[in-house]
Amino acid sequence: MSRVAVGRKYRRRISGLLLVAAVTAAPANAEEFGTPTLTALRIDWRAALDQLRAELSPYPAVAAEFVFSGRHGLPTYDARRIPALVRLNAITGRFFPRIEQSPVPALLPFDAAALLGADPDPAVDSAAVPAVQGSFQTAMFDAGPAGYDAMFTLDANAGGDLPPRVFTPPVEVQITGSRLIYDITDPLGGKGEAVKALAAQYPDLRRFIREGYVRYAFTRFGAAYVVSIQCLDSVPRARRLACREATPVAEHFLRTLHVAGGRPQRPLRDIPATAAERPLTQSDGFTYWPSGEIIPGSGFRKQDGRPDSTVYAQIRFPIEKAPAYARSQSYSPRAEDGGASPFSYPWRDNFCESRSFGVGQCALGYGHQGQDIRPCSCLPDQPDCDVKQQGVVAVRDGVVIRAARQQAVTLQVNTEREHIRFRYMHMNPNRLDEDGVLDGRRLAEGERFGVVSNYLDFPNGTTRHLHFDVQVFTPDGWLWVNPYATLVASYERLIGGRGRDLTPAPATPAVARAGPNDGMP
Repeated sequence: MSRVAVGRKYRRRISGLLLVAAVTAAPANAEEFGTPTLTALRIDWRAALDQLRAELSPYPAVAAEFVFSGRHGLPTYDARRIPALVRLNAITGRFFPRIEQSPVPALLPFDAAALLGADPDPAVDSAAVPAVQGSFQTAMFDAGPAGYDAMFTLDANAGGDLPPRVFTPPVEVQITGSRLIYDITDPLGGKGEAVKALAAQYPDLRRFIREGYVRYAFTRFGAAYVVSIQCLDSVPRARRLACREATPVAEHFLRTLHVAGGRPQRPLRDIPATAAERPLTQSDGFTYWPSGEIIPGSGFRKQDGRPDSTVYAQIRFPIEKAPAYARSQSYSPRAEDGGASPFSYPWRDNFCESRSFGVGQCALGYGHQGQDIRPCSCLPDQPDCDVKQQGVVAVRDGVVIRAARQQAVTLQVNTEREHIRFRYMHMNPNRLDEDGVLDGRRLAEGERFGVVSNYLDFPNGTTRHLHFDVQVFTPDGWLWVNPYATLVASYERLIGGRGRDLTPAPATPAVARAGPNDGMP
């Protein structure tokens, strides 16, 4: 046999072996879950101190109380290097508790220099406070290792030269400053228009409307900031704020921002994606369709769902007891879905189910925003079961964002590795008010704070279920992401077993096997 023929023979045999090996080593049909990727920003505190010095300069007597040079040879995050910030935090901390924990300069509608000029030792009830807050009232402030978040309100008759509004209740304005950014696939991200009237104060300011909010995004001191107001991109209405009415309020808010506190802290590192933690043992009964597999035809204009196997946080499952069922509450069981009852497995994603809500992660930009979950019905062997008392619990340690009478409860988590929000819907707001589930309340992971209900604008406005969703902070502000994989992983931990993914197994291609004389001359 020639050397060439021998080479052909072995090349064919090796190719056949590789093909068999490739088929044998093909990945399992179940989707793998991973954690998100986050970028850590580097904060320029020297620039923040320069801005503070400029804000103090119109008040020489006040400026003399601030020392801008501290002890040298210490780490940049040591408070003894920044006595001016220590002094500032001592004053503003009376109005914004824990402001010194913000690792980014806290820009707030609060002119501390003007306040000290009017009252050298101001108290929370100082008469000078409204004037130095641009007529905004503080509703909530929270600071932690990732940054800070605050909510302010503006009455209809406040704000000086602001135009009149059809919407008369107080307008809620949110601001977030963060040094952690979630890296999500965002085809709509980074867009917006410049605001000429504010260009001198905010050179890179972008204005845009996304997911039900008018937003103003900018960078300062190396941190990412977003100011936002929930609104409708439509004509003004008495019960719904129009974005055209929200715009002048937001721009008035931006004009009133000053450095109000914070302090340098140890820099964070970028956080790469890793495999999500899940139980190794198999559950006896839990099954689920993969993310993106919504009920056929239930998407906006019949669009499909969007697969997203990211576990955005390791959480405690939001309903107190198992079993529970993540299924659509708006689309009745269909033949394509196996005609399954709402009280049965398998689970099914409905993040991109058809709604009129803006959701940038869904096809055509509209979707459901979250996931519907229904606890089990009472069974004959559960005499103490009450369907009206099935508990809802905090998925993590966090702070509540919720004004009185609001239907949604938002739980915010702020740590060195995440800046994330979880929202709960359809609990009775009157009961939540009575129980003090309001702005600033802190909840511990697993703490029961409500019950599954059917409130949607009024009692019995929907089926009895919990709507649960997740927002992460991005350069465009807080955006909805699919909570489905996060919920699957948390439910697996609750029941102590891994669910079975119902993704159809791919067809295995036939492999041609070489005969004993193939390749012989």
